[in-house]
Amino acid sequence: VQLQASGGGLVQAGGSLRLSCVASGRDAYRTPMGWFRQAPGKEREFVATISGNGVGKLYADSVKGRFTISRDLVKNTEYLQMNSLKPEDTAVYYCAAGYYGADSNTVNYWGQGTQVTVSS
Repeated sequence: VQLQASGGGLVQAGGSLRLSCVASGRDAYRTPMGWFRQAPGKEREFVATISGNGVGKLYADSVKGRFTISRDLVKNTEYLQMNSLKPEDTAVYYCAAGYYGADSNTVNYWGQGTQVTVSS
């Protein structure tokens, strides 16, 4: 599975961004997907995950109520709508696939990161 993420950028606190990640390849169809992020000097952390059929969703406590994960099964694409962004959301966001849950050790496929910067 190959993953191509996009949508990062610079935004002011309180603003919104939407990340996208397209999955391609033989095992891409309905693979569970998700997002992790890594801030400078910190370990990679779980953000959100979505099941293969799009029904199951999990979020990190730090983003609940502000971020929404979704997917388009036809396009093999997942999205992360990020609202009410805070400076502490600043990180490189990584698309992940082939797993479901919060443990990065279970991720089978990683995409390239996309930078999200939230200014105060």
